[in-house]
Amino acid sequence: MRVDERPPRPRALTIAGSDSGGGAGIQADLKTFSAFGVYGMTAITAVTVQNTKGVAGYEEVSPDTVADQIRAVVTDIGVDAAKTGMLASSAIIDAVADAVGDTAVPNLVVDPVFVSKHGQPLLAEDAVGTLRSRMLPLATVVTPNLPEAAGLAGFRVESLDDMRRAAEAILAFGPRGVLVKGGHLEGATTAADLYADGRREEWGEAERIATPRTHGTGCTLSSAITARLAIGDELLEAVRAGKAFVTEAIRHALALGDGIGPVDQLWSTRPAR
Repeated sequence: MRVDERPPRPRALTIAGSDSGGGAGIQADLKTFSAFGVYGMTAITAVTVQNTKGVAGYEEVSPDTVADQIRAVVTDIGVDAAKTGMLASSAIIDAVADAVGDTAVPNLVVDPVFVSKHGQPLLAEDAVGTLRSRMLPLATVVTPNLPEAAGLAGFRVESLDDMRRAAEAILAFGPRGVLVKGGHLEGATTAADLYADGRREEWGEAERIATPRTHGTGCTLSSAITARLAIGDELLEAVRAGKAFVTEAIRHALALGDGIGPVDQLWSTRPAR
């Protein structure tokens, strides 16, 4: 492709684990990219064995292979935005940071996946420091939930004031922006998320939808933000669009499996009844 040619579609890369149940991970990311008309690519970091009832186990992909996947697509197809999800270990984080830095991947969304929706660890305990030092400085925006924000900031995050303090602490590690997701706040009547970038602060509120089917919410939100950045949105616009998209994905969640069912990333494509 010549330098002066525009690609036929915006291009987004997900660097994450594979969910055999299809509700989260790269499967959720690719569905979300497609919903926005974005061409999706993958660098798989781990293969999980999971369904709606939990994660039975996973096997990491070698760090070199993860990095090679990133370099392969960036140097040929090109990337307008990328996101990270499950990174599993310090070695994989280092490999991803090197590849992303070497290839100058733009618009990086870091979703710091610590545990699954069922509570199974998806990031080694000794890798949190590596995530802080290697990935956060490369990030356009970081999207932690409350437990992840606590892990990154180093203190408990249990209130709106804590969320603001955590955002400031996370910004100090070098990302351009942070979105602290308040879905875990006890007693909240709305789903309130805090966006901050050192210059602007905005609370994004949406209806708190009562449903047990919430598998894939974090992946869907971060991949929606990635898709909008690939399209060309300014960061805060992308965050707002991602919030609106995941709210509808939760509203249209699917009654699949015997455990925590998945949200529907393809809600906008459902045929009218």
